[in-house]
Amino acid sequence: MIPGSFAPGTPLPLGAWPRPPPSWTSFRGASRRCGGRFDIERKRARVELIERESVQPGFWEDQKRAQQLSREKSQLELAIASFEREKERLEDAVALHELAEEANDEQARAEAEVATREAEQAVERLELSRMLSGPQDHLNAIVEINAGAGGTESQDWAQMLYRMYRRYAERKGWEVEPGDFQPGEEAGLKNASFIARGDHAYGWLKAELGVHRLVRISPFDANARRHTSFASVFVYPEVDEDIELVINPADVRTDTFRSSGAGGQKVNKTDSAIRLTHLPTGIVVSMQNERSQHKNRDMAWKVLRSRLYDLEMRRQQAERDKVEASKADISFGSQIRNYVLAPYRMVKDVRTGVESGNPDAVLDGDLDQFIQPYLLGVRRKDRPGSSPEAEV
Repeated sequence: MIPGSFAPGTPLPLGAWPRPPPSWTSFRGASRRCGGRFDIERKRARVELIERESVQPGFWEDQKRAQQLSREKSQLELAIASFEREKERLEDAVALHELAEEANDEQARAEAEVATREAEQAVERLELSRMLSGPQDHLNAIVEINAGAGGTESQDWAQMLYRMYRRYAERKGWEVEPGDFQPGEEAGLKNASFIARGDHAYGWLKAELGVHRLVRISPFDANARRHTSFASVFVYPEVDEDIELVINPADVRTDTFRSSGAGGQKVNKTDSAIRLTHLPTGIVVSMQNERSQHKNRDMAWKVLRSRLYDLEMRRQQAERDKVEASKADISFGSQIRNYVLAPYRMVKDVRTGVESGNPDAVLDGDLDQFIQPYLLGVRRKDRPGSSPEAEV
């Protein structure tokens, strides 16, 4: 064994990761984000604490808390197992590289290069899982899309975004439940919402909050002029039923009205649509997707609970982050991405600088190429709040 190398499978000191040789062209930033940054010691300590508590008399008397702790323990154990598996992969890659260099073996170098790329991808997967470890990231996501000023142009753009995010959810294997849908006068939609239910749906989709800008030759302009359209995307975590959120019924005004439809036999002749107005905050939620008033009411209350919960979380976060210049990066009014279909074709994320020359694929739901770098902390150097440490 080469001095200083690691035998495959040999345990490393807790939290220690072998450093790839400098000759490797590796994922820049991965070396800064591995090891102790994943806080494995804390996770192991928490698992041991839950195990000790679970054998105490009366642990299962509080079923709700016992189930919460059991789920937490399972998630922590999965995270620890994943860390150990990828750490062993990196150990093997380091050992193979050192053996190849000692023997001056080109075939072994090629094998080491393959192992290097796999180790880079493994570290990136671990870092991404760490970035999706926020208190709300595991929750389902409520996505709302609103057309900006510009009439039919913006309303058509809003519907394109609506389809894009539903296609993205389908790619992820998430369940999509339609919410409210207000069609435009001539085409597209004024506003719409849906709930994406799946693994860390909110953790992924929270990166999409903001204003989206489209530049294209308008299909609604007889003179074929170029138009710029805007639409905003809001993302809220669907409130977990285990979270206690007290809403005073006296603070909520309920209005019923007849939902819009295509007319003819499809027109709804009853006041089945629901509008809830939370008076202290001014939050308004309307729902008319279902023909049943009861179902619309249930969905409206679910969305209202989620929006109030999200509002409180953002208020607390704003208090913690009010001195940070990067706050503008996550504000509702920030433009996060440009979609250009004419005179050239490109999609560019304003925050990270990531570009794609295939806007058709992006509009068909290929969004991880933008979302993943943002979650990993990639930021343009010329944006407020960015730094060289964040660049990849």
